Order: sequence, then structure tokens, then C-alpha cells
Amino acid sequence: MKQKPHIALERKMESRHLLMISLGGVIGTGLFLSSGYTIHEAGPIGTILAYSLGAIIVYLVMLCLGELSVAMPQTGSFHVYADKFIGPGTGFTVAVLYWLTWTVALGSEFTAAGLIMQTWFPKSPTWLWSLLFMIVIFTSNALSVRFFAETEFWFSSIKVIAIILFIILGGLAIFGILPIKGYTHAPLFHNLVKDGLFPNGFKGVFTTMLTVNFAFSGTELIGVTAGETKNPERNIPKAIHTTLLRLVIFFIGSITVMAALIPWQKAGVNQSPFVLVFKSIGLPFAGDLMNFVVLTAILSAANSGLYASTRMLWSLAHEGMIPLKYAKTNARGVPMIALVLSMMGGILALISSVVAASTVYLVLVSISGLAVVLVWMAIAYSQINFRKQWLKNGHLASELKFRTPWYPFIPWAAFILSFLSCVLIIFDPTQRPALFYMIPFLAGCYLLYYGKTKLKQKNRRG
Repeated sequence: MKQKPHIALERKMESRHLLMISLGGVIGTGLFLSSGYTIHEAGPIGTILAYSLGAIIVYLVMLCLGELSVAMPQTGSFHVYADKFIGPGTGFTVAVLYWLTWTVALGSEFTAAGLIMQTWFPKSPTWLWSLLFMIVIFTSNALSVRFFAETEFWFSSIKVIAIILFIILGGLAIFGILPIKGYTHAPLFHNLVKDGLFPNGFKGVFTTMLTVNFAFSGTELIGVTAGETKNPERNIPKAIHTTLLRLVIFFIGSITVMAALIPWQKAGVNQSPFVLVFKSIGLPFAGDLMNFVVLTAILSAANSGLYASTRMLWSLAHEGMIPLKYAKTNARGVPMIALVLSMMGGILALISSVVAASTVYLVLVSISGLAVVLVWMAIAYSQINFRKQWLKNGHLASELKFRTPWYPFIPWAAFILSFLSCVLIIFDPTQRPALFYMIPFLAGCYLLYYGKTKLKQKNRRG
């Protein structure tokens, strides 16, 4: 008789790993590089408003995910919950979307890392650095889940220290304690309102809101790690409850500092606002220091991305949606086949960004950008149905070790706000194609799943 492959994962992640992984998934190049452009588009107050709304949406989704993850701590959780509480077709589609999100991101992260290394080694080819970082990230994931969590902890720590330093030094400059180029007096918060609340009109806030949601994607990684976390009922709620606080401190704190010190018209047009502020304060080697932090942010995102896409493939196989061999784990509890396939997906995305940038890659990026918001919708709707099922089975809400507060208001608010983020894209011409690519892609996922199921049933009857 053929022996079943070993498919168990190991619970090796601790509370500090979980906190840093959920944080590391969010703090990426968006904050370090693109935040200046956001201020330039929406104005200072508009950007703060957009990020505040984005943080609230993410927190509402996390409260829904908390109840599900603590009640059923499983790796690749969202698609398992969507499968059980919405339908198997939706479960399959959610897993494919989430896998694609991180796999496409992998391709762009490796390119960006190569480009940053070129600033220090201008004569070296980008592909060589990209290859080197691919090997580093693959090794981090292949050794063990504990090794992955440890490397991610240190990658994320560097980013967090850089942001805290930026907020402290920037705060001292705002109140005139530290001198800053271009000011003979304390700048205070005059730059935030000197051209009115919304210098480009309220529409700027609205279009920024869409990119803000994508900037916050990665927080839901808490759910992916649930199956490999020690004591999930204690550690998951702890990570979730600090999510909003962390998003407010790191994103809104640093954006307030940027907007107060740099006139919004100049923010992030030519270089990272972080570099601009550090240089104005007179911090030595500001450009090199920030390039190092951005490189760390890129490698952290690639590390988390490869982990998330691998665990999604493992989960699909574990749930019987794709062949079981893809869930096979080695002696260290690492699903190597799923890891190799996810890495290959990242390499293919990287190749398509060079060979077919205006066709294949553009479609992939558009779909993966919207995918996270659709995953958030699935999380909120799964929680609504899970609670209904829980009560229907004769349980009390008080029996749940972690409860989404104010049920059903919170999950419905999370679902509707995420849905609006998707649909309202239609009013922004630059992001509108994402919606047009996404609809046929979703239809294709459902058709593939139900077509495959029909074929299986037919073969069994035959």
C-alpha cells in the first residue's frame, strides 16, 4: 500500500515573530518611497485622512480574522474559512488570488533590490544582484519556519528602528529643537494647512484611498501564520490588537512629520521624503542609510511574500484542491515542492516584467493589486457566516476565545468598506483597468474549480 506523504507543519513561531511578521508585511517600499507622491497628490490633510480610513478598514478586517484564526488556527486560513463558510469555489479563488498577489510582488521586489545595489555598484548588472537575493530569500524559507521567522524579525526590526528615528528627529525639527535647512524658525504644523485642507480637491483623497489599502496589505499575514504559531489563542489576539496602534504610529506619524517639514508641492517628486528630511536635518550619509533601510524593506517583503505564497499552495493541497504531493513537508516541516513552485512563480513574474511589461505583467500587477481587498471581503463574510453557524450549532458567543466585537456591525462595515474600495476604482482612469482584468480572472477561477470538480465526479461515475 502506498504511504501517504508527510504534510504536517511545525508550530515554531513565537509572539515576537508574529508581531514583526505582520508589521513587516505592511511596512514596505510604499511608505519609504511612494508616500511623498501620495502627499503631493492628496495634500497633507488629505493623505492623513486617507491613511486613517485605511487603518480603520484593516483593523475591522483583523478583528474578523482574529475570531476565525483563534477558533480554527490553520495555515493558509482565509481560503479554508472561505471554503467552509462561503463555498469551495470561493475558497479556491481566494487562495489563487492571494498566491498571485505575493508571487507577482516577489518579481518586482527582486528587481528593486538589484536596482538599489546599482547605486553602490554602478557597473554591476542588476540581474546578478537579483539572483543573489533570490538565493538568500529561498534559503531563509527552506531552512525551517523558525529560521524564516527569525530573519523576518530582524529585517522588520531595522525598518521599525528607521521609522521611529525618523519620527523622533523629525519631531525635534518641527518644534525647532533641531535645526533644519530652509527654516530660521520652528516650522511647526504650518505646512499642513497653508494651502487649505484639500489643495487638489477632495478627489485626491479618494484616489489615494485606493493605493492606501494596497499599502496596508500584508497585515492579514497573521492569518497565514496561524497554523505555525505557538499558543495561537494568546499570540494572535495580541498581534491583532496592536495592529491599529502600530499602523497609526508608523504610517500616520511619519506622514505627519513629512508633511510638516516638506511643502506638499515638493514632497517625493524627485527622491524619498525620508532622505529629504534626513538630509535637511544634516544627518550624515542620509541617502546611503535610507537606501540600506529600503533594501531591508524589499528583502523583508520578498521573505514574507515567498512564505505566504508557499503556505497558500500547501493549504490548497492539504484541502485536496490540488494534488496532495504539493503539501509534502521535509524533516524540518518545510513544504519544499510548494516553496520551489512559488519561487518559480516569482521568477516567471520577474521575466514577464522584462519581456512583456506592457501586456502580461501589467495584467498581473492590476489583478494582484485588487486581490488583497477581495481577500479582506472574503475574511469579513466568512466571519459573518461562521458566527451564524456557531450559534446555530447550539454554542454561545461567550464560548469563543476571541470574539469580533459588535457583531454583525464590524464584519459588515469591513465588507462594505472593502467592497467600495474595489468598485470605486471605476472613477480613477489610471486604476480602472484593474477592475476590467479582475472580473474575467475571477470568472476563470470559478470555472476552473467547478469544471475540475465536474470532471472528477464524471470519472468516478465512469
